[in-house]
Amino acid sequence: MRLIESFKKKKFVLFNIFFTLYIGINLIGGERGLISYLDKKNFYEELENKERVLNIKLKDLEHKISLVENNNFDYLDMLFREKFKYGTKDEIIIKLK
Repeated sequence: MRLIESFKKKKFVLFNIFFTLYIGINLIGGERGLISYLDKKNFYEELENKERVLNIKLKDLEHKISLVENNNFDYLDMLFREKFKYGTKDEIIIKLK
């Protein structure tokens, strides 16, 4: 009986202790807690880095496409020689790989 009476008297204190523990656990490890926030932040930074790399590659490809569309003969000659391993009789081709 004494235990029940002491719980009745201290139920506000016990409620505060459990409520504080509940909030503390969810702040650190819950679905929207600190650990989840840090994981999402790292994933977001990785995606931003991938986006930067892809934007650089896209700009490079757009530049190459514009060179082909404008009939830049130097670039076309370079592509032709690279893809088809083409050279004239008096040229020496050295493969570097």
